[in-house]
Amino acid sequence: MSPEGTVLKVNIYGTEYPIKGEVDVEYIRNVAEYVDRKMREVDQTTAAKSSLKVAILAALNIADELFREREEKTGLVQTLEAKLHQLSKLINENIKE
Repeated sequence: MSPEGTVLKVNIYGTEYPIKGEVDVEYIRNVAEYVDRKMREVDQTTAAKSSLKVAILAALNIADELFREREEKTGLVQTLEAKLHQLSKLINENIKE
């Protein structure tokens, strides 16, 4: 891949956008397809028919997913850290014996 990145044309909600990125073309395509799918879901489930309103509602839905995933990840990390602490404590107790 070139240092200046790759330009890929993607279609989101009926509009073509040139996207420049330094990541894999397939990754860019997958992200664009995800955004397009979310916008079409909003379009099907709401009365908001302006592209701007659909985009904002889709962005809110995607942000909600992100926040929920982060919260879940934080909970999992905390659980793992607690279990590792317990395991470390057990190991240290048994080494001393």
